[in-house]
Amino acid sequence: MTVPPEQGLSLATDFPDATYAQWQQLVAGVLRKSGKEPDDSAPESALTTALSDGITVRPLYTRDDAPAGTPGPLPGSGPFTRAATPEGNAAHGWDVRQRHARPDAAGTREAVLADLENGATSVWLTLGQGGLPVRELAAALDGVYLDLAPVVLDAGDAFEAAARELFALHDALGTAAPPAAGSALGADPLGWAARTGEHARVAGLREAAARLAGECAGTRPGVRTYVVDALPYHEAGASPAQELGCALATGVAYLRDLTASGWTVAAACEQLEFRYAAGADQFTTVAALRAARRLWARVVEVCGGPESAGAQRQHAVTSPVMLTRRDPWVNMLRTTVATLAAGVGGAQAVTVLPFDHALGLPDAFARRIARNTSGILLEESHLGGVIDPAGGSWYVESLTDELARAAWAWFQEIERAGGAAAALRDGLVAERLEESWAARSAALAHRREPVTGVSEFPLLEEELPVREPAPAPPSGGLPRVRRDEAFEALRARSDAHLAATGSRPRVFLAALGPAAEHTARAAFVGNLLRAGGIEPVHDPVTVEPADAGEAFTRSGAKAACLCGGDERYGREAAATAAALRAAGAREVLLAGRPAADRAEEYRAAGIGTYLHAGGDAVAVLSALLDLLEVS
Repeated sequence: MTVPPEQGLSLATDFPDATYAQWQQLVAGVLRKSGKEPDDSAPESALTTALSDGITVRPLYTRDDAPAGTPGPLPGSGPFTRAATPEGNAAHGWDVRQRHARPDAAGTREAVLADLENGATSVWLTLGQGGLPVRELAAALDGVYLDLAPVVLDAGDAFEAAARELFALHDALGTAAPPAAGSALGADPLGWAARTGEHARVAGLREAAARLAGECAGTRPGVRTYVVDALPYHEAGASPAQELGCALATGVAYLRDLTASGWTVAAACEQLEFRYAAGADQFTTVAALRAARRLWARVVEVCGGPESAGAQRQHAVTSPVMLTRRDPWVNMLRTTVATLAAGVGGAQAVTVLPFDHALGLPDAFARRIARNTSGILLEESHLGGVIDPAGGSWYVESLTDELARAAWAWFQEIERAGGAAAALRDGLVAERLEESWAARSAALAHRREPVTGVSEFPLLEEELPVREPAPAPPSGGLPRVRRDEAFEALRARSDAHLAATGSRPRVFLAALGPAAEHTARAAFVGNLLRAGGIEPVHDPVTVEPADAGEAFTRSGAKAACLCGGDERYGREAAATAAALRAAGAREVLLAGRPAADRAEEYRAAGIGTYLHAGGDAVAVLSALLDLLEVS
């Protein structure tokens, strides 16, 4: 049937509106069928998800959940939640900014030119400790059209020397070809102190940065002196709100330095670029970037600056914390989601770290995949063609508001402590970030936050790509953490055992009853054991109490795990465990939680550990490796 144009599309008009109460009744019904007794007043509370920063995600959002005034002013208008400029990324897409940290000029030059010729639009160079020597900057950029390609420097405490090397290259272009706008000198004294713990030099470095900014003013338009880098805090385990709060406090500190030197607030803001991490939690990343712009606009407003000065320039980097060393190819999927979130969130520049970033210096293939990630999202998915596509989403607007409020509270705590420098020097930042990482580490250990290819679905027989070692980055201050670190330590123990003995530590799966009864729990245990580098031996498919001991002996394992259904456990678990113990099993585990009336019986039969969802996987696997004499 053709609908006349004047009538439009009247979708679902013949059906009555569904109410929130009706939806709650349906939720309650599903929960009861799954064996849970819901709260009659709010059954959906059983479906909530706890995030960091005290934020809880609900399963359904309505218009009533969105902050007042959602989605707010148009893009390019204060508080810039929707976009820093009226056109957002719709006009040109985001700046595809690729990072380079090779310590040799020839290799860096080759990689930089390959990136710029194949989709990258700017260069991010790590200089000094952890990268290229400052004196080799000219050689590394030989052949780069600096009037077209912006260069962003990251030179730690050597930012002034690096800037002068770049200035010399710019000046060689002459007035007919000014350097590209968007270049940044990377001065971040507070970020450097956070990395190194060298707080005594911060005051002098801040003065040098302010002088450098003064030198640039008016003579090098579009070149920003400062980078407010939130990565040192993100890589130390900060929650999203803590990352935003630390960046806000750092930006305020640099704003004070410049205005104290006679700068207007508007001119000072033009010298700042903000760098944030983009993670695989796409909604949190989108909301965090939107919240960051809103928060900075509020700071500029309080400081008396014009509305236009509050338009924060953002550089998003796919999170180093989320990148794994095992099954590194999965990192391509993580960085794709993170890049999508950064684009939707409105970042003007995006860096996709190569999938092998955690293994060392990336090869040409990894760099190609990294830059093509942005290319596909921009050119084939047209992600940059819509400004603030998440705007108006009740969930995203609510999450943006909650993150902004949590970040502002943390920023205020830093300010009460004397500002960013004092909070870093006196240990407040380190203490709070350590608490956040401890909570997240517990979630990772219990696999409430799964890491695909590491804590879930690991592949023991994988062959990892070999990469050149990356230069050691600055250290001595805040730690650098990774999501995979606890499980990586377990896998490293297993690798050492394999190298020393020719085989991995093993656990025999004593599967009881037919496959339909034991498959789910056997698969669960096998997945868990592999996460610790332990090989599960499931042969034969099913065992009886009478032949379990013989099968265990053939397996070559030193421990065994019973896998089956609860009813089968009641009939056969104790006898099978006794047979396994008699055959020499040092430990007999059981998949699942024991029935209360069977716990004593199982204990007497020698069942010492229970493997079940929600348990501390790291603790169990570590103890098991100890038992199996894996050093």
